[in-house]
Amino acid sequence: MTALAADILAVLPQTQCTRCGYPDCTAYAQAIAQGSAGINQCPPGGVQGIEWLATITGQPIVALNPSHGAEGARTVAFIDEDWCIGCTLCIKACPTDAIMGSNKLMHTVIEVFCTGCELCLPVCPVDCIELENVTGTATGWAAWSRPQADLARNRYEFNSYRRSRDEGENDKRLEEKAVMKLADLSHHSLHTDPAILDKKRAVIEAAVQRARAKRDAGKSA
Repeated sequence: MTALAADILAVLPQTQCTRCGYPDCTAYAQAIAQGSAGINQCPPGGVQGIEWLATITGQPIVALNPSHGAEGARTVAFIDEDWCIGCTLCIKACPTDAIMGSNKLMHTVIEVFCTGCELCLPVCPVDCIELENVTGTATGWAAWSRPQADLARNRYEFNSYRRSRDEGENDKRLEEKAVMKLADLSHHSLHTDPAILDKKRAVIEAAVQRARAKRDAGKSA
């Protein structure tokens, strides 16, 4: 990340809401630094955020682009536990691990960790999640604080690391199973035709090579 992108990221609210059109605040900061995104695409940052970004980038202050939403009060998600079916979809969607629960058990939101990103709403199959205004008439950065943004950023970065780690460990387990199967394919297959076994072996070997190439690419990134 360039110094300019880091400076931009430091003044973004870290809600990770994706309303800017990018997958997270880091991607948006990099896009602004590269000149491929405007400084007026962050509704949670609002007018104050645009002013800070204008100062950092040297660009003129412009109005918030309405296509990305409107500046508003900070909200917190609440789950109606009477309707929750424990599907875990909201847990997977939450960028800051603000939702606790497990499969087929009721979930609950840890208010202090919720950024009001709204990403849990569309994935809930029973519409049991509601947003509650917790800042009254205060909007944008008046409804948010630097410590809250720092906490959200730290939790998002750990969430991303954990998911990447878990995915890597799962990929490694699958690769090990594939290698073990290759070692004695005839024993692990219902087929006995040598031609079919050779074709199957080639497919598995190709899959293993792709998995290793993906892992190596991740290490060098």
